[in-house]
Amino acid sequence: MNLAAIRAIYVFEMSRFFRTILQSLISPVLSTSLYFVVFGAAIGSRIDQVEGIPYGAFIVPGLIMLTVLTQATSNASFGIYFPKFIGTINEILSAPMSFLEITIGYVGAAATKALFIGLVILATSFFFVDLTILHPVWMAAFLVLTCVSFALLGFIIGIWAKNFEQLQLVPLLVITPLVFLGGSFYSITMLPPAWQTISYFNPVVYLVSGFRWSFFGQSDVAMGLSLAMILLFLALCLGVIWWIFRTGWRLRK
Repeated sequence: MNLAAIRAIYVFEMSRFFRTILQSLISPVLSTSLYFVVFGAAIGSRIDQVEGIPYGAFIVPGLIMLTVLTQATSNASFGIYFPKFIGTINEILSAPMSFLEITIGYVGAAATKALFIGLVILATSFFFVDLTILHPVWMAAFLVLTCVSFALLGFIIGIWAKNFEQLQLVPLLVITPLVFLGGSFYSITMLPPAWQTISYFNPVVYLVSGFRWSFFGQSDVAMGLSLAMILLFLALCLGVIWWIFRTGWRLRK
């Protein structure tokens, strides 16, 4: 394992994040505050509790997931796309590094950024609601696994994208709608039976449900199933990345 190469990629990507640290922090904090005002105050005044949980606290896991998924995907996709765009990807591919080492460097940095922002949003939520985390270890595990899994997805998107428009296509038109429809701000048991069945085909439901269980001990889906789904998704992404580096698909274009 070439640890020096992994560290070089990781430090380079993280330095780009810290150069814009104020923008990276202020934007998610403001967005989270607005969600609390709109959903927590306006809608929360009409919905007192969901499954015995105050509505303001109920939406916290969904808000964290919404930001973490989009941030992990966007950071990883841009991280690998930019070397393709300026042509330095050839130097990376010709360096004595395996696909796993390249992936760890870029995905590790993107996951770290998303994890940091997720923790900032969690800290921000304490200013708005009274929040207790019943299973903090599982909460951290779900958060880390989610950051890594969607950073892997973003890495794939960055390789697939041919321009900046395609780079933003999946996060904006696929991931964000799936998060909103994945029970982030409501329980899927509140939906009609037909829509409940449809919701189970949304992979984000399992992520949000498992993450919410770590906070409140309640979920729409069994915790074991949620964990199995995120591990399966992580394995599939790793398999796709292995195939990309093995075939060279779109790595130099």
